[in-house]
Amino acid sequence: MRVSGWRAALSAVAAMVATPAALAQAVPPVTALVGATVVAIDGGAPIRDAVVLVQGERILQVGPSASVAVPAGARVVPMQGKWLLPGLMNMHVHFGLKLPGAAGAELVNETDGEEALRMADNARRSLLAGVTTVRLTAEDHGIDFMLKRAIARGQAIGPRIESAGELIVPTGGHGSLEADGPAEFSKVAREQIKRGATWIKIAISGGISDSHGSISAAPMTDAELSTIIEVAHRNGVKVTAHNGSSEAALQALKFGIDCFEHGYHLNDEVLSKMKAQGVWLVPTIVVSQPGAYEFYRKIGSPDWYLERVASTGKDHWAMLQKAIRMGINVALGTDQFPFEPNGGTTATVAEAELYVKAGMTPLQALQAATIQPARMLGLDKEVGRIVPGQYADIVAVSADPTRDIAALRTLDFVMKGGAIYRDDAHPEPVAR
Repeated sequence: MRVSGWRAALSAVAAMVATPAALAQAVPPVTALVGATVVAIDGGAPIRDAVVLVQGERILQVGPSASVAVPAGARVVPMQGKWLLPGLMNMHVHFGLKLPGAAGAELVNETDGEEALRMADNARRSLLAGVTTVRLTAEDHGIDFMLKRAIARGQAIGPRIESAGELIVPTGGHGSLEADGPAEFSKVAREQIKRGATWIKIAISGGISDSHGSISAAPMTDAELSTIIEVAHRNGVKVTAHNGSSEAALQALKFGIDCFEHGYHLNDEVLSKMKAQGVWLVPTIVVSQPGAYEFYRKIGSPDWYLERVASTGKDHWAMLQKAIRMGINVALGTDQFPFEPNGGTTATVAEAELYVKAGMTPLQALQAATIQPARMLGLDKEVGRIVPGQYADIVAVSADPTRDIAALRTLDFVMKGGAIYRDDAHPEPVAR
């Protein structure tokens, strides 16, 4: 007991002696973003001449300069004339994207190592484009999980990643991880969850890039579809479906699907049921509209692919307009690289602009790129707003995006987790 007492006493003395230095090391420095206007992402009045205090990875305090003091020793970042909004979120991303055409053909023999490096570069470029959170919706061989860990460890630069792992399909379906029958579907779903999938993605219809099969088909059996959804939900994981088919959508809605990607040809009955059940839509409208043709020309897309894009685009656009009018949950996603040029801007910004053209207000489109995806992911207590306690994922633009969504085209500042990765006005101290 005496030895233990001496040890405790010595530890206490050492702690008291070391306290000032230890505290200096333990308390992260404060960064102050000063002079900007903070967008009211939930609606209401913005905060003008704002001070946003960031400590470590999190937002410490937000308010007008008259009520928020900048601590002594804080790093001050002048933001006069800027509008601050939460980092953008893109819910349909493939960092390892391969499509039909010359560019895709060059990747046929790509090794996993080569793909990992390509995906890391696409992740970095996405972050620099202002996208601080992504949901990956089909990648190869677990590389997405490796990249997520590398970014979390600081070994690579990129957005926060939620991932569905590999795309699970019936044999011959729109994807490469094939399964048949309830037992196989349950096994491959559990394997993806074991690897780290926070979503499961299935393909319940064909796709634009398929050289076989129909977008309007419904190839999965009730037993297969109900089983994989049940397995995922029993593991606390949501399920999304690549889908353009109303028949397949009605089947999936019957078994409690959480989200649809694309929704090219969804009819009024499907949209009504989605609204009633709170099912999410990730439209990826940019892939079927004219702005995407710049991308398709660049990758050498074949004529048959361009014809399928053109034939799909009209229904896709009408579906989105109806979904917006009906108030269906919409989360922004592009199915192109988030930074990919599209319509004179990035695919992410073009997607938001198309939402406004289809009937959203600019604020609703901003919400579809921030707080709505955060809610869909179940991360709305962590990301999606500029409020104390959330991750300091912040971007800046030069005009009010709640008045004109095209203000997103002026994005020139990116902070993720308190680190500044892009600041066009002051490039020298940017994190690399």
